[in-house]
Amino acid sequence: MKKIILTGGGTAGHVTPNLALIPELRERGYEILYIGSYKGIERELIEKAGIDYRAISSGKLRRYFDLKNFTDPFRVLRGYMQSRSIIKKFAPDVIFSKGGFVAVPVTLAAKHYKVPVISHESDMTPGLANKLSMPSATKICCNFPETLKYLPKDKAVLTGSPIRREILSGSREEGLRYTGLTGQKPVLLIIGGSLGSVKVNEAMRSILDRLLERFDVIHICGKGNLDESLEAKKGYVQYEYVDKPLKDLFAAADLMVSRAGANAICEILALKKPNLLIPLSAKASRGDQILNARSFERQGFSMVMEEEDITDESLVRAIDELWRDREKYIENMKNSSQSDGVKAVIELIEKTASEK
Repeated sequence: MKKIILTGGGTAGHVTPNLALIPELRERGYEILYIGSYKGIERELIEKAGIDYRAISSGKLRRYFDLKNFTDPFRVLRGYMQSRSIIKKFAPDVIFSKGGFVAVPVTLAAKHYKVPVISHESDMTPGLANKLSMPSATKICCNFPETLKYLPKDKAVLTGSPIRREILSGSREEGLRYTGLTGQKPVLLIIGGSLGSVKVNEAMRSILDRLLERFDVIHICGKGNLDESLEAKKGYVQYEYVDKPLKDLFAAADLMVSRAGANAICEILALKKPNLLIPLSAKASRGDQILNARSFERQGFSMVMEEEDITDESLVRAIDELWRDREKYIENMKNSSQSDGVKAVIELIEKTASEK
């Protein structure tokens, strides 16, 4: 039996591509082990999938001053030693890393034992964690053609993002039943990201009454972001997080408003849902979501509005325009050459494991 270690964590975007690979890896007879952090969202998601999970210590490597910058290197070192112990005992044929800072000690430990590593960069430009892991990687997969120029030529492979099979098999009827909505109005699905988005939540709730005149609204707002004062609003349902029923909520949606994390927008593309992207501001990030969103805008897949441009009027106007032009966006997405990356990544894993 071939063995593989999957790693990555911090946000759902660092986990969902791994979840997309798991069914195919199981079918091909791989024994799978996942290495993640102690408290990250990846632990719950992976254990629900029935995969053996090992937690390690991890620290965040920040570009700004923070007192934790003095202690986190020791956490990374501890995570490295824990990873070495796990890798030595499990003896994997290959490691697949989706990134996030928990993956850094794992990829460094893999290099020590000469275990081949395939990493995946979802965003337009590589994040710091993947940059640190690059020297340890055998191959580096990416979503966007524009990303290839930022990667070592002998390691870069354009695969697209692995998409979970189940999100494409949802039922609109089940989604309406789960939410209690009637389906008499078009459904607007708002997703702020796995950790929620204060800006998106506030902006959408600010115009909620105007939206409810035309749409039923499903709002996935992130942990701790429910607003009890809105529970009585007819046609509005809110959830902190949705797991298995998410495929049915996708199927029920006629329009979507979302952050612009790479995995999220690739799933939206696969679902062919007209969408408004509100990327995380460059003031609060390295600007990767803005680059992702603008790429989709150029290709005609998405409408984009940056946080700094949001007003009640501009947001209502954008959603009205998106609804009016929805067929144009659907047609553009149907004509896209970007495909599900599961097949390409699995073939690369198989080839790499066989060579070892």
